[in-house]
Amino acid sequence: MKKEILKNSWKYILILLLIFIPIFQYLDSLAIRLYDESRLAINAYEMYHSGFSIITTYGGEPDMWNTKPPLMIWLQVLSMKLAGVNEIGLRLPSAIAAFFTCILLLLIAVRYVKDFWLGFICVLVLITSSGYFDLHAIRSGDYDALLTFFLTLGSFAFFLFLEIPKKKYIYSFFIAMALAVLTKSSAALMILPGIFIYTIIKKKLLFLLKNKDFYIGLLVFFILAGGYYFLREIYNPGYLTAVWKNEFGGRFLETLDEHKHSFWYYYENLTNNRFKGWALLIPCGILVGMLSKDTRIKNLTLFSTISAVTFFLVISFAQTKLFWYDLPLYPFLSIIVGVFIHFIFSFLKEGKRIPHYLKYNIIPYIFVFLVFIMPYTKIINKTYKQKEYSWHEDGYRINYYIRDIIKGKRQLDNFSVLYSGYAADLRFYVNILNERGKNILLKDSDRVEIGEIILCSQDGVKEFIEENYEYKIVDQFYNLKMYEILREK
Repeated sequence: MKKEILKNSWKYILILLLIFIPIFQYLDSLAIRLYDESRLAINAYEMYHSGFSIITTYGGEPDMWNTKPPLMIWLQVLSMKLAGVNEIGLRLPSAIAAFFTCILLLLIAVRYVKDFWLGFICVLVLITSSGYFDLHAIRSGDYDALLTFFLTLGSFAFFLFLEIPKKKYIYSFFIAMALAVLTKSSAALMILPGIFIYTIIKKKLLFLLKNKDFYIGLLVFFILAGGYYFLREIYNPGYLTAVWKNEFGGRFLETLDEHKHSFWYYYENLTNNRFKGWALLIPCGILVGMLSKDTRIKNLTLFSTISAVTFFLVISFAQTKLFWYDLPLYPFLSIIVGVFIHFIFSFLKEGKRIPHYLKYNIIPYIFVFLVFIMPYTKIINKTYKQKEYSWHEDGYRINYYIRDIIKGKRQLDNFSVLYSGYAADLRFYVNILNERGKNILLKDSDRVEIGEIILCSQDGVKEFIEENYEYKIVDQFYNLKMYEILREK
């Protein structure tokens, strides 16, 4: 009996290990990233100390710049309580979401198509996609990995409801969509055009509109998602106006923060870098899937293709474009590419011309190994003790310097960090040091006092100090300088 269990479980253990290692290994290698991740870090840090709330704060005030609902922040607070107030605590929700996104693809293949190896291959395509592991993605304390999980869950729950009209699927769809909205606001709605088009093509719109569970689910969606916005506006007046400006109207209709690119921005990113290699197989996957004799594979391919194309068009027509906005595409694209690779795998598996000296047909498994060994090795190398890009080294070196103090690698106290501009990432680390009894201040670059010790990295700040004050160098590390301010010049 034990041998039978082991025989059936080894392949599941294998895929779980293949998923787990690149997603979770050395999750804390990189310092907190500036802007989005650092903003969430401060939101979560302040809620960690003040208690759970429907209002996120920055500097103790309601955050009206980052207007996303707080589901991700709530999960990060819970994670910090378990893993500590550090990079792992901040990023663990994203990594867990990515892990379960992979499990979803596997379950769709196993439960719907009844083919483990299709799921195995689709998951390997997903976890060997460079963009899936890039900045702002599944190993970062940003919204997009969690958003991708809920959109994948919701999309395929709806797909299954049209195939197998059980009420659990339509309720799962609406709950997942509500959670997606509570994760990243209007971004969750970008998947709906594809779902609507697929429903029309399958001639299921009338069936849907006659189904009472559809309306109950829709009501649940509005209560969960709309209820948050209603409550937030009551306790934080002006919130809805900020949301409209920053989320629903602003990012799609106008270019925010100079993030303007051509219509083909995402296509070029996918083919040249983020989905490089696999992108060439997308047309093959569509062709093979649509011509498949297996109706389940045909339906899965059609749904994934429509979902990917419509989502791609929505983000491409949007005026504000950022490279990580394409993350929800990857599960759908991985299924399309996986269908093609699985087609070759099945052909080799069913082939009758097996060399006579082989007791078992291992050729299809050798094929899968050869297809994925190099892409998987690249992802492992990318996530193993992840290093800064060369063009980021100077900018983030001060973060690592302060982080070394937190880890006890540097014994420093009683100094100020001078920084010009937005510095939420530094604020996170300074807050941790202050919490541990260190007297470290984060100050604007023009607030210099005689007698204080100052750490800075920006050229403009260093020039300001050296031109206006007499000083003594206390420490120097690459582009970092620590000054003791003696007197004004």
